[in-house]
Amino acid sequence: MKAFVFHGPGRFAWEEARDPAVQEPTDAVVRVDAVTICGTDLHILKGDLPEVQPGTILGHEAVGEIVEVGSDVRSVRPGDRVLVSCISSCGRCSSCREGMYGQCRGGGGWILGHLVDGTQAEYVRVPFADLSVHALPGTIDDRDAVLLADVFPTAYEVGVLNGRVRPGDTVAVVGAGPIGLAAITTARLFSPERIVAVDLASARLDAAKRLGADAVADAREAPEQLVSDLTGGLGADVALEAVGVPETFELCTRMVRAGGRVANIGVHGSPATLHLEDLWIRNVTITTGLVDTRSTPTLLRMAAAGLLPTAQLVTHTFPLELMAEAYDVFARAADTGALKVVLGGERHEVAVRGA
Repeated sequence: MKAFVFHGPGRFAWEEARDPAVQEPTDAVVRVDAVTICGTDLHILKGDLPEVQPGTILGHEAVGEIVEVGSDVRSVRPGDRVLVSCISSCGRCSSCREGMYGQCRGGGGWILGHLVDGTQAEYVRVPFADLSVHALPGTIDDRDAVLLADVFPTAYEVGVLNGRVRPGDTVAVVGAGPIGLAAITTARLFSPERIVAVDLASARLDAAKRLGADAVADAREAPEQLVSDLTGGLGADVALEAVGVPETFELCTRMVRAGGRVANIGVHGSPATLHLEDLWIRNVTITTGLVDTRSTPTLLRMAAAGLLPTAQLVTHTFPLELMAEAYDVFARAADTGALKVVLGGERHEVAVRGA
């Protein structure tokens, strides 16, 4: 098959790779029909996650069709159309029993495109298939469904739920990329009084307004003053960090009110300063997290009912073989206007053992 292979920081190629096969009784092999690129993939290419070994196929989000299953897989069978979750769950360890699938201690967690070969390929092996893929209703289009593999669960769980967004809150979302926009749409489910979006790119601020932000601010123009003015000097009840750089995290801590919550969603590749000399007295709660994807079934039902504007986040589509071009467009979002890029296309047929 063909796959997008990481060869070290700044080095990658769409090239021939070995067809995946069932290795464990709990595995499934999925033919990839749609896949997307995550900001975390860009961090890998920059070398921010040194645990990703050269030779790894990247990607942790996909929609496709089951072509082979191991002997212990019970919930899906060949021919089923499924969502491949960004998180794999063994279902048995102490973390999984507490619903912390992202912290799985039994060989799961975030492993696809990280510790094992991922989804940016024509086929992918999915460990722990019973708990790591979700059957898809025919009413959800591939390019909508693929956004439920990571973007929407991450924004919802790590941002909105960790930040405890409540009715009447002022919510500041710093970063209006795909994660920030998904946070805006899912925060609206809790009836906040207002949502303020902060970004450097005017196109992304426009997208934030379309998706439900009540006010927007250029990150270069003292957005904390806007939030202060809108709240009578109190500050935001919840500040969601959706970029992953020190400046945006520190902005969130300046923007939040006393007794407020800062929920960090972004993937950080360098240290940020925690200004405890200012924060210690202000009763501020700061949360971090890796998505657990507990919310995926709920989000799938909402998407099937037309309650999530997933399609509005997709700005570019490509065939799979233009993976390198898609990465370039996604990485230059300030110039290209890219939010999410979705890829899919023709592929060769993998040989299924026993067929």
